[in-house]
Amino acid sequence: MKDIVLNSIMKNMAKNKYDENQIQTLSALEHIRLRSGMYIGRLGNGSNQNDGIYVLFKEVIDNSIDEFNENCGNKIEITLNDKTVSVRDYGRGIPLGKVIECVSKINTGAKYTNEVFHRSVGLNGVGTKAVNALSSHFLVISYREGKFVSATFSQGKLIDTKKGTDKTQLDGTYVEFIPDEEIFKKYSYIEDFIDARLWNYAYLNPGLTLKYNGKNYKSARGLLDLLDKAVEGDEMYPLVHYRGEFLEFALTHIASNYGETYYSYVNGQHTQDGGTHLSAFKEGILKAVNEHFKKSWSSQDVREGIIGAISIKIENPVFESQTKNKLGNTEIRSWVVQEVKTGLIDYLLKNPEGADKLSAKITHNEKLRKELSDVRKNAKSSAKRVSLNIPKLKDCRYHLGQSSSHQDECENSVIFLTEGDSASGSITKTRDVHTQAVFSLRGKILNVYNKSKAEIYKNAELYNMMKALGIEDSLEGLRYGKVIIATDADNDGFHIRNLLMTYFLTYFEELVLAGRLYILETPLFRVRNKKQTAYCYNETDRDNLLAQIKGAEVTRFKGLGEIDPKEFGYFIGEEMKLEPVNISSLSSAQSAVKFYEGENTPTRRDFIMENLI
Repeated sequence: MKDIVLNSIMKNMAKNKYDENQIQTLSALEHIRLRSGMYIGRLGNGSNQNDGIYVLFKEVIDNSIDEFNENCGNKIEITLNDKTVSVRDYGRGIPLGKVIECVSKINTGAKYTNEVFHRSVGLNGVGTKAVNALSSHFLVISYREGKFVSATFSQGKLIDTKKGTDKTQLDGTYVEFIPDEEIFKKYSYIEDFIDARLWNYAYLNPGLTLKYNGKNYKSARGLLDLLDKAVEGDEMYPLVHYRGEFLEFALTHIASNYGETYYSYVNGQHTQDGGTHLSAFKEGILKAVNEHFKKSWSSQDVREGIIGAISIKIENPVFESQTKNKLGNTEIRSWVVQEVKTGLIDYLLKNPEGADKLSAKITHNEKLRKELSDVRKNAKSSAKRVSLNIPKLKDCRYHLGQSSSHQDECENSVIFLTEGDSASGSITKTRDVHTQAVFSLRGKILNVYNKSKAEIYKNAELYNMMKALGIEDSLEGLRYGKVIIATDADNDGFHIRNLLMTYFLTYFEELVLAGRLYILETPLFRVRNKKQTAYCYNETDRDNLLAQIKGAEVTRFKGLGEIDPKEFGYFIGEEMKLEPVNISSLSSAQSAVKFYEGENTPTRRDFIMENLI
């Protein structure tokens, strides 16, 4: 017994040993691979627009955009072939003597001063090096004055380099890379995310042509084109558009839109979390409206239903992280506020009809807010306010934005919106209690199409769902990285799925625009014999497996509750299949909601009859 105790003590001492041998020094590229989240944010598998493979894509194109902004080249050619991305610009090309250093040595670049690049987004000398380090294959070729230098890397390590003469090539840079599957597990690109990103580049850089797999992206009117596409004719008054030397903005209101929707950019970088420039934009709008109409309207009434876009160009932008999602420069606030205010007042003076419609919209918002306030007070007074003691919510431990020490767990937290106690039971028994929450619906929720926001406060289930998500006041309170609709693969399940999407698109469309809403794909069939088991998501896969697996039996899963909890864990674990809910524009989303959840029409009846089987 004494020997056992002694051995146990010795093992613990060895395990807790802390001396010089435990101190490590990593190279910059080793650090990028080990702590990739510090450099590119999340990893992901490509199912979210912010996943790492799109960040790599962006970092390379950003360098080409910087060349365009210096009036060097007005065309960028991009291809995606399977998992190989290539980008060719026609700028100045990397100086031939520094090609290897510029793509592999941290803190190396020409963007630390304003002598070469005046308003670049890449200021830290990290972006392309991160792409290099996180790629299984990385090739760069710089062409300058008929000469070239190329360098090939794998996982940031130099494999080969060449130099020579090629007078057939115009000046510029070619970059080719394949994201490393050791870092990005089982990833794939979603074309809609790439399409949206490239259109943003075009809107922010009028005169630039981006050619992607044969398709051209080009804008002549900048943010006006961006907003025009987003609203698709659903604006309440003609779009406001202002373009100055360093600031451009556009805005309007949408009648059917709740909340506020903004697109914000700094030096061509999409700042999804906003920052100083976006706050100043909102402040400038409020000051302009109140000054012009000689009112003292609240910011909520002025901005309810607004959709706007702002782009600024500044020297030395300060971002909160390497992913550059939020701007921190406080010194820009006053001039942004003043320029937005001046530009909007100028529009209102020149467009009295549009000004009248804006005034009517704000007055309408004020009336609705006061009515909603009374309903809200009654709902809150009758609700249980003890922490988040919400009926039907099985919460998880970590939540979005909660803890810096568990950043990955917080970002990867999810909530499943399930149909009934049976399905909730299967998920609850197999979920990861640290990162997976479950909210159980009683069945079909209220169809909220064309209903006011007061309905949330009159309906306990809608209210509890909103509180569980933490989105009552704004998306900033969202408690989960992903909101996942998990319903049965039958007619009732599809109907509930549509009702939930109607709920979010009606009241919380910013959650959908942020790429936070998903649909869980679960198998329809299990095909198995004594030796192997496989799951199928459609009839075609089922038939193919039946032809391959001898003596197989088929089980048809009618609902999530019928899947054994031991099996269900596989479908919400690392192999979880999620379908992101994407919308190309607010207007098209509202049209779809109206068609499926609005009044019955002969067109919808014909559609149902044609697709009934």
